Amino acid sequence: MSETRSGIAAARSIVVKIGSSALTDLTTGLDTDRLDRLVDALEARMKSGTDVIVVSSGAIGAGIAPLGLKKRPSDLATKQAAASVGQLKLAHAWGTSFARYDRTVGQVLLTADDISNRAHHANAQRTLDRLRALHAVAVVNENDTVATNEIRFGDNDRLAALVAHLASADALILLSDVDGLYSGDPRKPGPDGQPARFIEEVDGPDDLDGVIAGSGGALGTGGMASKLSAARLAADSGVPVLLAAASQADEALSGASVGTVFAAREDRLSARRFWVRHAAETHGRIGLDAGAVQAIVHRRRSLLAAGITAVSGEFSDGDVVELAGPDGVTCARGVVSYDAHDVREMVGKSTDELPADLRRPVIHADDLVSF
Repeated sequence: MSETRSGIAAARSIVVKIGSSALTDLTTGLDTDRLDRLVDALEARMKSGTDVIVVSSGAIGAGIAPLGLKKRPSDLATKQAAASVGQLKLAHAWGTSFARYDRTVGQVLLTADDISNRAHHANAQRTLDRLRALHAVAVVNENDTVATNEIRFGDNDRLAALVAHLASADALILLSDVDGLYSGDPRKPGPDGQPARFIEEVDGPDDLDGVIAGSGGALGTGGMASKLSAARLAADSGVPVLLAAASQADEALSGASVGTVFAAREDRLSARRFWVRHAAETHGRIGLDAGAVQAIVHRRRSLLAAGITAVSGEFSDGDVVELAGPDGVTCARGVVSYDAHDVREMVGKSTDELPADLRRPVIHADDLVSF
């Protein structure tokens, strides 16, 4: 067994994401038998001494059948209505199933704003930590009843990756209707006429060369593209990932012997740097010359006014902004020390040319995260 699989199998704190297709179908809605089997596997892992946080999809899917809908809704109002019905059924089902083992369940509903807003981010972190300390099982979901197209996570795979870092988990396990990562759609022959290749382990970007990932199915919003993106996000932030089928939950949770694993980077990002890079909402964009890009990306220097070529958007001191090189490609994010008006006045000027109150770095090196 590889080091990554061994690490996931031995992890003392894990986040487990359950996909919509593993819990619901269009005809009957929520499938409590399948949910019970998943809880059995989760309970076995917890009895071995592992703390588990569940990220559960399925709220909208669980509300489709009770409302008499024939397919997953596409308009926001109907999605929110389905979620309002399904969320109640889903929470009750998780609570009832874990009650068989005398486990208490706490529901945690999050929106993208709860992660991007630094204060809300810290509050969510404290809630998860306290539930864990009180030996309750946190079941996390996106708050679909109030989320809008502009602020939602987009899928619960990304939410799970963010929660894994938020909770300082040792591993992330993504369970859905796919048994791992393939080089293409395993149901179809590739361009060369050969079947898609199963990928057991991803140690770095080179292992993903030529991989083609598709979008979601009838009940979910994710698909392989979102799972791959979430796995890379978590692994890049220091959390190893296992991608497996929900039908293989026993094997995935007991020994990480199935599916595809993604090795974590060795240096885990701090909570603040992770927030800047992956979670925070950006409020503007600063253009840089080639010298500034070199200093920030390769030498981890602070951003000075002399290296700035352009400023777009409106932002305030303390907001997160994107930084882009001469080619327009985003190369970093950072917490800016001035508002947009001041930065526009500083563009291209050396420190000696600036008044005394504007001589600090525009973004300090400690508040910069390069890509």
